[in-house]
Amino acid sequence: MRVREIFDSLQGEGILCGTPSLFVRLSGCPLRCRWCDTKYAWDVSAGREYDLADLVEAVRRHSCRYVVITGGEPMVGPDLAAREDLVELTHRLRADGMHVTIETAGGLFVPDLACDLMSLSPKMTNSVPLDPAVRESHERQRLDVEALAALIQAYPSQLKFVVETADDVQEVRLLVDRLPPVPADRILLMPQAATTQEFLARAPAIAHLCVETGYRFGHRLHVLLWSDRRGV
Repeated sequence: MRVREIFDSLQGEGILCGTPSLFVRLSGCPLRCRWCDTKYAWDVSAGREYDLADLVEAVRRHSCRYVVITGGEPMVGPDLAAREDLVELTHRLRADGMHVTIETAGGLFVPDLACDLMSLSPKMTNSVPLDPAVRESHERQRLDVEALAALIQAYPSQLKFVVETADDVQEVRLLVDRLPPVPADRILLMPQAATTQEFLARAPAIAHLCVETGYRFGHRLHVLLWSDRRGV
């Protein structure tokens, strides 16, 4: 399994925001979101190759009981099928008494995961890249309603949406209406922001949209605290 980085931090997003967590960032992503803050994890060959036993041992060396498997796109391997050994990794971490969150765009349903929180970040039209060379591929793969629905039905879930304008929220509503019921306090609107300054500038407008819709405000604590630094 190709791993871009492993680091201790605070969970910066979602319903567990502020929780001390260990992040295992897997390499590779088929999407090319224009505002992505982890472009360094797109390359499937980036980072270090671990066999399953070595990766579990690397996680055990940290004290955090909350583990976040992220990316890139952690569910998808280089062949766009389910990432090899992901299911077994989650079960070994669960057997060690760890709480397992998986951060995914939700474009692929993977059964039998030991997942305590499926953190779904569906990619809306505001994610589409400007570069025409990758635009078509991204558009084709960015959203799979059937896969999202299956994940919501199979695992405890939250939905996180990157929002720039009120138009984005209308798109969120239309998608949510097509999915199995998710409580409003598990649907989060997050300001699109790569730096602390951007977050502070956009957060008030997004907070107002949360008041209007009943959705939860999605903090980006890591951006507020550390701006665009890596490994925090």
